[in-house]
Amino acid sequence: MAPIIKKGSVVSILILTAIVCASFLFMFLTAREESGTMDELAHIPAGYGYVRYFDYRLNPEHPPLVKALSSIPLLFLDISFPTEHKSWDRDVNGQWDAGIEFLYHSGNDADEIIFWARILPILLTLISVFIIFFWARELMGPWWALIPAALFGLSPTILAHGHYVTTDIGATLGVLMGIFSFSSFLTFPSRKKIWIAGICFGIAELLKFSNVLLIPLYGALTLISFSAEWYRNRENESYRPMRRLWFYGKSLAGIFLIGIIAIYAVYFLFTLHYPLDRQLYDTTVLLEGFSPPFLKDLNIFLAGNTILRPLGEYLLGILMVIQRSSGGNTGYFLGEVTNVGWGHYFPVIFATKETLLGLLLIGFGIIAGIWSVFSSAKQKMRLKRASEYIGTHIPEFSMIVFVLLYWMWSLNSTLNIGMRHLLPVIPLMYILSANSIKTFIESRSEWKIGKYIRSILIFGFIIGAGIQSFASYPYFLSFFNIFGGGTTYGYNIATDSNYDWGQDLKRLALWKKEMETQGIIVEKIAVDYFGAGDPEFYLGKNHVERWWGSRGNPKEENIEWIAISVNSLTQAFAKETEGFQMKEEKRYEWLRELRDEATSGMANIPLPDFRAGTSIFIYHL
Repeated sequence: MAPIIKKGSVVSILILTAIVCASFLFMFLTAREESGTMDELAHIPAGYGYVRYFDYRLNPEHPPLVKALSSIPLLFLDISFPTEHKSWDRDVNGQWDAGIEFLYHSGNDADEIIFWARILPILLTLISVFIIFFWARELMGPWWALIPAALFGLSPTILAHGHYVTTDIGATLGVLMGIFSFSSFLTFPSRKKIWIAGICFGIAELLKFSNVLLIPLYGALTLISFSAEWYRNRENESYRPMRRLWFYGKSLAGIFLIGIIAIYAVYFLFTLHYPLDRQLYDTTVLLEGFSPPFLKDLNIFLAGNTILRPLGEYLLGILMVIQRSSGGNTGYFLGEVTNVGWGHYFPVIFATKETLLGLLLIGFGIIAGIWSVFSSAKQKMRLKRASEYIGTHIPEFSMIVFVLLYWMWSLNSTLNIGMRHLLPVIPLMYILSANSIKTFIESRSEWKIGKYIRSILIFGFIIGAGIQSFASYPYFLSFFNIFGGGTTYGYNIATDSNYDWGQDLKRLALWKKEMETQGIIVEKIAVDYFGAGDPEFYLGKNHVERWWGSRGNPKEENIEWIAISVNSLTQAFAKETEGFQMKEEKRYEWLRELRDEATSGMANIPLPDFRAGTSIFIYHL
């Protein structure tokens, strides 16, 4: 039997390797084709400032690790950084202007910088695929583990955000590392695992501030694990509950302490040449009006202390996230525009941007799980059985608790800007669902064809995931399933990082060249662009006129073409929710008058004459 298992493991590793190679190839090619996305305009110069100058003055509202790692390849390029520009020298967190200067106005090759900065996020994504597989393999064997690995590694959403210089894939990797290491500690506690869990916790917090949810998760899991252990051993006279509670408590404190030390070390490095008086001033300005005041005062105190200022910079990031979340974010969703968010946003986004294969897996997994629960209920499942389940299934239980916690947090969030904020729970849902289906099939001993069903499911999901990726290439960011109108019309559901993040500006330049090959000369084009690119950089300074809605029809200035990001269009034509009013300069009423007879779905956008990629609509006036 051993040789068969070994052979099966080898074959599964080969299939995993093929999945990883395909994932890498898709992201690598797309990274070369796309222009910079909105958040990359801030993250790339910030990361370069960290690793080149050990200065954290840019983009403090996000932790440093993804940005810093992404900038390591840039150290080997011959590029200049605008340290004398006001965005670095005088402005408080002048991240956006610094990005424009660094990428487009300093004599650098912007495409080269953006491409090489994306290499490390791609590697982080591939590491996540490996972790998913090897963790799932421990729970359900090598063959079933291929399903979550394939669905994650070949998901259009992952292939999109997995190659961007943002913290979203970092959040996913941090959650995987954090829950995997902590559940491993709870399963078989040891001093070594305390250190591993502590380091992984620190890394998770350095990847994304939302990973602070690991703190209540660890606390809840510790209490539940101890309670289950006590219940199982309550009649054992040699069992010492207070001693065990003390052990769990000091272990948890040790994990958090190790994590804080890791956070301090990294922030210490990246604030090494950040002038103390400048950090104190920046912190004071950025937290002006922050409530409650005692947190602001604590942060200002830490920022002004030579020893504690790395922790002050970390706390500043967390407070800025809180400040931004409370303020909301203007966005479009299902025909409406507002800045306070929608309670049903994330469920709808998940249902329309998740692949059909992913929805099928999760749906079947939930049904199989409910079936198992009812089967156990028939067998009079009691507290003892529940405590035994927790004791023997800590990894699965940990994932379930985090998924529930994260979804509760997401449903109450007003920061409704994309499917990317759900990335941390997606691999966990894949693993749990695949494991639930596996358990259901294997419990049906009367199914003589059970192994054939397993093979069909496993290879069906892998092949289906690959086909979905090929079908979506190269427009991974704009992917919507058929429930959301598909990639072509998904903007009717939502835009921003769900559909239009500025990734198609290079494709606008390609469109212009293609038109010229057909004998149509686009001498000048009005451009209303949402993203990190610079239209003049790609189209030529003399061929672009920056535009916005209230400027009216460009034809009045002898410009016959206008290109508008669909993110701007959806907000311009959407219905305003009560209490919200769109800025007048963003409206395009004159375009509605020209194209009122042709609109596209609930977004009510005039249909374009051409498209650059999926997200830039081009009108011939």
